[in-house]
Amino acid sequence: MKTTFRQIFRQANFVIGFSIITLILLVITIYPLFNPGSPLQMIGQGTFFKPGTYVNIYDSLDTSKVYTLRLDDAAANRIGKKLLPADRETMRAWLIAFGLPEESVQIEYTDDLLQLWWNSYDENVRPQGMTSAARKAAARVDAKLAGLYNMESLTITQPDETTGEPAQKMTVSETDYVNVSDIANVRVLPLGTDNFGRDTLKELLAATATSLKIGLLAGCIATLVGLALGLFAGYVGGIVDDIIMFFANLFTVIPGFVLLILISYSIGQESRGATTVAVVIGFTSWVWTTRSVRAQVLSLRNRDHVNLSKLSGHSLIRILVTDILPYIASYVVMALILQICSGILSEAQLSMLGLGPKTTEVPTLGLMMFWGMQYTAHLNGAWWAYFPVIVMIALISFSLNLMNTGLDQVFNPQLRS
Repeated sequence: MKTTFRQIFRQANFVIGFSIITLILLVITIYPLFNPGSPLQMIGQGTFFKPGTYVNIYDSLDTSKVYTLRLDDAAANRIGKKLLPADRETMRAWLIAFGLPEESVQIEYTDDLLQLWWNSYDENVRPQGMTSAARKAAARVDAKLAGLYNMESLTITQPDETTGEPAQKMTVSETDYVNVSDIANVRVLPLGTDNFGRDTLKELLAATATSLKIGLLAGCIATLVGLALGLFAGYVGGIVDDIIMFFANLFTVIPGFVLLILISYSIGQESRGATTVAVVIGFTSWVWTTRSVRAQVLSLRNRDHVNLSKLSGHSLIRILVTDILPYIASYVVMALILQICSGILSEAQLSMLGLGPKTTEVPTLGLMMFWGMQYTAHLNGAWWAYFPVIVMIALISFSLNLMNTGLDQVFNPQLRS
């Protein structure tokens, strides 16, 4: 046994796959300790907040520690954020009409664009080919830039407790800064929020845990059913083999995913929990395991040690468990890994069709993809609502398949040689 484990953990493919899946398990276990609470809690009033650090405005104004910093690029950075694409296009159109080469006007580079604008723009100049409306638009952009460069202090007022009249509370200058550590409420959202205003990272890790549980349960059911039927069909033979293979062939003719869709639809949305979906996936995915195990048992049932066990009067169950199962144990483990991977992918496919588990407590990877698709995250540019889910599914599938490949290279004599 020690030699076998040593060979397994010397196999590069298995070690890489095992490391990836272990890292995923560690993250989904540890992260909730630092960020507790329901993953489906709606923390944002709105949809698809961008990833970043969110600072409470009220607390930042109310802090007593205000620092004065005079940064050379502060104004340029402020303009770069507030200069809209339409404003940039207006500036580009005026500069080209003014006579600058088209290739020299690059609207993506704010500093270069502003330099060209300050050196060239004159409200009294009327470039040829420009309409009056276009010139007025350029004048508005110029006024906007001047306002951004010459910002005055902002005055914060608050109603007086006695008179009710607005009274000055504080003045905020463009050079005033606060330290994030001094602000009471700061929320870091590495993956922003989803269409419901929920923390996407927290939801993703909870969904990964649920999908792994679904895959594990579905994989165990499919492997156990397939193993039991394959053992009996291959060893007993005769009418038992004919009956089992009849149903196996029947399930082979009917596409498994179509059958899975029909069963999930017939269960009804209200009854489709994560466990129910896992059980349905498991009981519709046993066919190829049964056929593979049967083929293995057919090559083992006439071995000398099996015939000796028969002559000794051992029971059928004992022969299957002690004389045949150990010889195909490695194959069963590899089949289990593939069934787990298949279960996760099947749940994702079902959920994408709206037939996945309905849960108000924890999400799944498939449900996150379904929500992102339903609320057109891909059309809104909210990549954080669906792309991390795709990456997580790919990582899990990749790692499990690497582990399976590594085990195959250890236990398959032809590959080992």
